[in-house]
Amino acid sequence: MKVGASVGPVIAVVGASGVGKDSLMEALAARDPRLCLMRRVVTRAPEAGGEDYDAVSEDAFCELVKAGHFALHWHAHGLHYGIPLAIEDLRAQGHGVLVNLSRAVLATAQEVFGDLIVLSVTARPEILAERLTKRGREDSAEVQRRLARAGQPLPAGLLRLHEIDNSGDLGLAVAQAKAAIYSADAPLPVRG
Repeated sequence: MKVGASVGPVIAVVGASGVGKDSLMEALAARDPRLCLMRRVVTRAPEAGGEDYDAVSEDAFCELVKAGHFALHWHAHGLHYGIPLAIEDLRAQGHGVLVNLSRAVLATAQEVFGDLIVLSVTARPEILAERLTKRGREDSAEVQRRLARAGQPLPAGLLRLHEIDNSGDLGLAVAQAKAAIYSADAPLPVRG
């Protein structure tokens, strides 16, 4: 994306459960007015916790798909996920839009949004295991399955892929992410 362009990029934040994607996204949006968060619509119970999302039933999700409500939608881990068309309004205002995406949908997202920056958030295995255990949503077998999936490769052909280590201080991860977002190959428009 060139400086001065009118449409902001989609910034896909991906990574294993427990790496701190939501914390990183919230910190980025809080520290930079050019960045906005996009809430996902998910067929997960509202009391399940975790990220800030709009919970809907499977039937309601199917109706939203039929009505053309989503810019992008997919199925993963037994749930349906959708990114509302409102993402295009934010982009039209020149904002970079942070979205939590599944790795499997990245190639499609790049086709849909064109200007896609991918932040692949990682954490050392022992940190990830500690975070998953601490949140108490998964039993030990599920923690092990999630740890095994953490090392899966990203799809080939992603043009603007940046790895962000979120093993320690969140401020360091935010600095890495901002450097990636504002790198020479993907600067956001400068707005006064």
